[in-house]
Amino acid sequence: MNYDQILNTKIQGIKPSGIRKFFDILEEMTDAITLGIGEPDFVTPWHIRDAGIYSLERGHTKYTSNAGMLELRREIANYLKRRFDLDYNYTNQVLVTVGGSEAIDLSLRCLVNPGEEVIIPTPSFVCYGPLTEMAGGVPVYVELKAENQFRLTPEELKAAITPKTKAVVLPFPCNPTGGIMERKDLEAIAQVLKDTDIMVLSDEIYAELTYGQHHVSPANLPELYDRTVLVNGFSKSHAMTGWRMGYVCAPQPIVAAMTKLHQFGIMSAPTTSQYAAIEAMRNGDGDIEHMREEYDSRRRYLVENLNRIGLPCFEPKGAFYVFPCIQSTGLSSDEFCERFLREEKVAVIPGSAFGPGGEGYVRACYAASMKDIAEAVSRLDNFLQNLKGKQDAE
Repeated sequence: MNYDQILNTKIQGIKPSGIRKFFDILEEMTDAITLGIGEPDFVTPWHIRDAGIYSLERGHTKYTSNAGMLELRREIANYLKRRFDLDYNYTNQVLVTVGGSEAIDLSLRCLVNPGEEVIIPTPSFVCYGPLTEMAGGVPVYVELKAENQFRLTPEELKAAITPKTKAVVLPFPCNPTGGIMERKDLEAIAQVLKDTDIMVLSDEIYAELTYGQHHVSPANLPELYDRTVLVNGFSKSHAMTGWRMGYVCAPQPIVAAMTKLHQFGIMSAPTTSQYAAIEAMRNGDGDIEHMREEYDSRRRYLVENLNRIGLPCFEPKGAFYVFPCIQSTGLSSDEFCERFLREEKVAVIPGSAFGPGGEGYVRACYAASMKDIAEAVSRLDNFLQNLKGKQDAE
């Protein structure tokens, strides 16, 4: 069998995630520290787990409605109003998905026609480009700059727009940079998009993890509300990665189209997870505050020590990542990460895995214990000293 001829050519042409090989190396090690996985080190709070367990004890094991349980959609709408002052009708503007990733996939497949362009600021999460291609679209990458704190500027956006532009992704707070967009930044973006039909795909999975300011969604701006597809979920804010719960909020015609695609491809999100998510939305605000405070202390420690040992690092204002510059080492991002993992047994991710503009940086996740973070910093200091010694001797 010639599987090259059998398999879909578009899927074959998409490169695997650049993160994967480091996890493969990591699997061979038993005593490594990982700052590579973008996953909370917290266990899902007990009251949320208990709600999922209780739903099973009561025998709630059947399908729910395609869009998700009405009670959950109501709680999502209440949560968005309470936490972010966003107004969505839970009956026809909210769709419950299998994680935020499905929500992004649905958004792109429902918005993009073959050949249409999607503007993707980078460095950013690895899925936007491949999912755009799978939807038949064309990714247009815009390299964000450290000197702009990795924000998308109106000048950069305007320069990327063509007659084929269908949507722009706003991945803020950003994985991997920790960059955010404040209201004034979004107002400038709104001016660029005025008098166009360009849609905004706003990935707000880290909306609850901002430091020193409150998250502002594009949908908070009246001039962007009707063109914004808001994606969010429970993985980062409520430490629920394995429950696979996400949601999308958008104008009713867009949600209706996404629901059709979700209906035929997924049917409905896991029932047990939906019951747990209701509890998270209803009674989880305190959990969010506790975890954010913990992340904030780790963030400040890591940024201070990275700068101290000679890796310049801009202060991230969101998510739970730092994105230090490693250009002074003379190594590529990929070389740096592979050597650091093999020589010091600490896993971080090369910036190049996150698209154009990421080379010369690495991503470290501080959703790890302070003990592991402190030890990783010590090993990094040792790695840099040894590297300098070897380079001086050559």
